[in-house]
Amino acid sequence: MARAFLFVLDSFGIGGGPDAAAFGDLGADTLGHIAEFCAAGVADRPGLRQGPLKLPNMSALGLLHAARAATGRFPQGMDVPQRVFGYHGAASEVSNGKDTPSGHWEIAGTPVSFDWGYFPAEGDAFEPELVEAITMAGKVPGILGNCHASGTDIIARHGLDHMRSGKPICYTSSDSVFQVAAHERAFGLDRLLAFCETVRQILDERPGGRIGRVIARPFVGETPETFERTGNRRDYSVLPPEPTLLDRLTEAGRTVHAVGKIGDIFAHQGIGRLTKANGNMALFDATLRVMDEAADGDLVFTNFVDFDMLYGHRRDVAGYAAALEAFDRRLPEVDRKLKQGDIVILTADHGCDPTWRGTDHTRERVPIMSFGPGLRSRLLQTRTTFADIGESVARHLGIAPGPHGRSFL
Repeated sequence: MARAFLFVLDSFGIGGGPDAAAFGDLGADTLGHIAEFCAAGVADRPGLRQGPLKLPNMSALGLLHAARAATGRFPQGMDVPQRVFGYHGAASEVSNGKDTPSGHWEIAGTPVSFDWGYFPAEGDAFEPELVEAITMAGKVPGILGNCHASGTDIIARHGLDHMRSGKPICYTSSDSVFQVAAHERAFGLDRLLAFCETVRQILDERPGGRIGRVIARPFVGETPETFERTGNRRDYSVLPPEPTLLDRLTEAGRTVHAVGKIGDIFAHQGIGRLTKANGNMALFDATLRVMDEAADGDLVFTNFVDFDMLYGHRRDVAGYAAALEAFDRRLPEVDRKLKQGDIVILTADHGCDPTWRGTDHTRERVPIMSFGPGLRSRLLQTRTTFADIGESVARHLGIAPGPHGRSFL
């Protein structure tokens, strides 16, 4: 048997989603627009980065050719390599949402066919009956926020009142989420997590569409200027609608090593070992350690969240570009860990174009870059579902195929 390493660059879309117009995202292109801004010099930031976008390792793995397959053109200003290694191409999403659970579950062979529930964009996000239920069950004097908001903005706006009153800050976004921010010292981290578990239970019993996640957003600091979210975030997801690749591997006696927020995304179903880390570079370090521990037949599954959380949603083009370049520089470290028969797949779960209007995810195709010892170069036909990625892992690890998707191996 061999091992598989599946790395999700959260929100690293490559444009060209065939149904982007239905989501209001026609023309969105995370990679393409970052490259365009870098080439024009408007993503230069002193002390951080400058010049055209430079991703030599991912380019050698077929990133630019995948982008051309998705959009019909190479990203502007990037050097196209003369030789490409490994399997490479683009994949379209069939799930009904453009959110994190939908993308990851589909990657793991389980597309989402149902409609998520969402909270109103105008006025109060949460109806009075829901607020009453969570305040009573959660034993809090009320809530603050109750609106669509950016997490950092709403903490700055309500953080002091929260610390004085003991009311958690509750808000939502364009995703199917109920988010709760609370101060780790003044409110308590354990109390925040318990409150979020209560909210999850109430939402699960509530009629209407499913709410994908309840997210605990702990923060520290004493003033709006010093408030800062910590790495103790926790996501409480609904269960996937049917067994995923992770469940199938676990049932076959393999170990799924979940690094970062993968465990939360899959509601801890099918997870063998959980490794937490905060920030892309810490996640990279943790992944390298887990690669040393993984046995034959195992899957190491990592989400690199900063691309989405710190740069995509905040529409920070320079920050996103610098994070991509930092990730790219470290890829040779992964290659040096590989044994004969191992396979690595780099992909994404959706887009989050930092040049696009608003702060929401964007409906895009995602790249597939697959490499390993002895794996030949091949441009893949554009895949019609992310589930092909999970089915390729299943085939590589020698377990039975699932009902969705088709292996590209």
